[in-house]
Amino acid sequence: MASSWVDITGRGVVSSGGHSVEAFSRSILAGECHIAPFPDNNRPKLPRPEDEASLNLRFTRGSPVRGFDAAAYFDEKTLGGLDVFSRFAAVAARQAWKEAGLDLEPPPPERVGVILGTANSGHDCLDANWRRLLIEGKKPVPLTIPMTMANAPASRIAREIGAHGPVFAVSSACASAAHAILVGLFLVRAGMADVMVVGGSDSCFSFGYLRAWDSLRVVSSDICRPFSKGRTGLSIGEGAGVVVIEAPGRAKARGARVLARLAGAGMTSDAGDLTSPDVTGMTRAIRMALADAGLGLEEVGYINAHGTGTIVNDRTEAAAIREVFGAQTDRLPVSSTKSSIGHAMGASGGLELLATIAAMEAGVAPPTLNYLGPDPACPLDVVPEGPRRHSFHAALSNSFAFGGLNVTLAIAHPEAAARS
Repeated sequence: MASSWVDITGRGVVSSGGHSVEAFSRSILAGECHIAPFPDNNRPKLPRPEDEASLNLRFTRGSPVRGFDAAAYFDEKTLGGLDVFSRFAAVAARQAWKEAGLDLEPPPPERVGVILGTANSGHDCLDANWRRLLIEGKKPVPLTIPMTMANAPASRIAREIGAHGPVFAVSSACASAAHAILVGLFLVRAGMADVMVVGGSDSCFSFGYLRAWDSLRVVSSDICRPFSKGRTGLSIGEGAGVVVIEAPGRAKARGARVLARLAGAGMTSDAGDLTSPDVTGMTRAIRMALADAGLGLEEVGYINAHGTGTIVNDRTEAAAIREVFGAQTDRLPVSSTKSSIGHAMGASGGLELLATIAAMEAGVAPPTLNYLGPDPACPLDVVPEGPRRHSFHAALSNSFAFGGLNVTLAIAHPEAAARS
């Protein structure tokens, strides 16, 4: 029977923590916080020049991608047809494709696919065109529809690498990237592709998007403090996190390095409240991922939590983890890298998988930052003291989204024996 594990051979990232895997990994493992006041960034673009002095929001901090010069990666004509979320995704995919060595050894195009998750689609382009239409009295630019469609990043990546296999988008709020990775895993297992580029991308700092989040009143008034007492909500981030996965044995046959193994995944739906999470759905997703990967509770050495910093999400996720792991929860580091790079919405599952791989590779449990002390409702070891030396060979990454959509990904060390 063929192995149920697939190989991760390439990574790519654009985030507030860096525009390369090396920079991103170093930042996450060092416990750097990139949540900062908005004036550090040249976005968002506000509807009227006189509004530039103030966003008029209840929150004043976020974690936008800073210093990203898209003109360094695309010619002028191409750049004009790509929304920001597609630019992030394409650059991250190029990194992943190159690290996998597939730029030098391209696979048969019909055996290559791309699945990219996004929660938002092209908000920067939409905001610019609403401004043109409603304030300036101009027509929208002709490419508005193809620039803002959810599959724009996946289609751009497919064009660049020549992917003729399954190519599409997944949109499931904050679980989008994790769902995309999960579906890619299942397609490779099913023999529908040999190589998949999977992950997520979102651009989150347009004026309209920030005002919409402000109205929900779940964004922190100061900073994201997952699982901490005194937490007041999430901090908005953005970016792209992408991985290349390959059928078992393919990387070895061509002499490529396996970075980690995508061992299994679980997904569930609460079928309940649109914004309030349910512990049962989370618990089932975690258990399904463990069963799919063939991992015992004692084999899991780290969990990268969804950990948004909201009151309800954190206590619900903590309860789900403790319900699954029982007494073993006390020896299990569980941290949220959203305390470093913010909540990148549809991209978060991709970025957090990359953080988990970096942690496994380095033998370090990343910290949960901005911690003020334990909340009795979140009885977890959240690594509040800073980066911790911690060797582990299997880990989980959780993504739990609005709409009651839950995904857990399981990864294993590249030298771990694949399960059948």
